[in-house]
Amino acid sequence: MLERRLRKAAIMKLNEKGENIEQILESAVVVNWADLIRGGQRGLIHIEYGFAASGTLDYLKVWSSIKRGYWLLACTYWMSASESHDPGVHFDNGFESKGLAHILEVVMQHQKVFALPQNLNRPGLLQIAMPTEKERKAAAASINDAFDRVNSLAEPLLPSESDRALRLRA
Repeated sequence: MLERRLRKAAIMKLNEKGENIEQILESAVVVNWADLIRGGQRGLIHIEYGFAASGTLDYLKVWSSIKRGYWLLACTYWMSASESHDPGVHFDNGFESKGLAHILEVVMQHQKVFALPQNLNRPGLLQIAMPTEKERKAAAASINDAFDRVNSLAEPLLPSESDRALRLRA
């Protein structure tokens, strides 16, 4: 009980520092840019997200554009299954990124470690432009810090989540 309260206090303190999930998602895209923008071309990435009734993120959709006005769905991440999709990460339109899949799995399963965006009763949207080398290095450091936070503060995964995470790493 005391350990749980201390963990919650530590998470709240981290959230006060502005360690938010939007920054981590942006860093995940920047670190995996080459997998999302084919051929290293200039382009844009959109991350669309929606909320569950609990206030946590329910889904993510990552869209890629190398030509103005044309968007391809690169991947989705769903927290729960429905008739139209399974939970977890799914890549579309020939996109694939083991690195992005792993980051999304860790971040989405441990959302409460990060400050969540305000739920404005509509989907949220992040737009990410082609990063510089300096931004890539900063994004990699941000992801490493996020994984350290998750490892030190997160509740253990449930058995079914743990199995899915292990399959993802393989």
